[in-house]
Amino acid sequence: MSYGFKIIAEGDYALFTIPSMKTERVSFDVPTVSALKGLIESVYWKPPICYVIDKIVVYNPIKFTNIRRNEVKSKIPLSAVKGQMKGTGSPVIYTSEERSQRSAMILKDVKYGIEFHFELTGLKSDKEDECEEKHYNIMLRRLTNGQFFRQPYFGCREFPVKRIELVEEFDLSQVDDSLKGDIDLGYMLYGLKFEDNGIPINGDWEHPIFSDKADAMYYRPHMIDGVIDVARYRGGIVC
Repeated sequence: MSYGFKIIAEGDYALFTIPSMKTERVSFDVPTVSALKGLIESVYWKPPICYVIDKIVVYNPIKFTNIRRNEVKSKIPLSAVKGQMKGTGSPVIYTSEERSQRSAMILKDVKYGIEFHFELTGLKSDKEDECEEKHYNIMLRRLTNGQFFRQPYFGCREFPVKRIELVEEFDLSQVDDSLKGDIDLGYMLYGLKFEDNGIPINGDWEHPIFSDKADAMYYRPHMIDGVIDVARYRGGIVC
């Protein structure tokens, strides 16, 4: 039995930030693998499974628009949150004082086909969680019913996915003519390789502490007639 899925995801806007352009954000022309994994994990995720993107289909022409966004420069310190739990500290940020306005070059009117499957990780699992069919049926039910535990989004939370549809096959006749041919997308961010491999560095799943240290992974895909065969180019990942 195959434990893979094909979905169509659409939205008004998307922002897949080029890492070297994070101050004034500029989007890649097409989605990054890590962004689509995050989208799928918004539907269903548990530590015992890991999603693998196999193919991306870009349906609509690549169009950009420039906007100005308000960003908060600071994060609430973890120590302030812990202090609030103990009755001390104040985990508050006043956005009027921490806000900065930045420009962003974003994609508009996006529609993507995403083919993916999941693999077992063995992390924080028991005999029940090691059953592939269980995870498959949960994901199938959620995709069929349009359910998710947090709003799926395209790169940034303010650009939500408007529609996710589970499909049997992708209709490649709907791919825009401007995307025909072999397009070299250059080096793109594939994902992050975390030093802890998803395992708490303190060995305690009840009160886990994870490492933030990670290396960026890049790959160089081609888009052929609107289709990015991620599995084909995965072997060329550089870190």
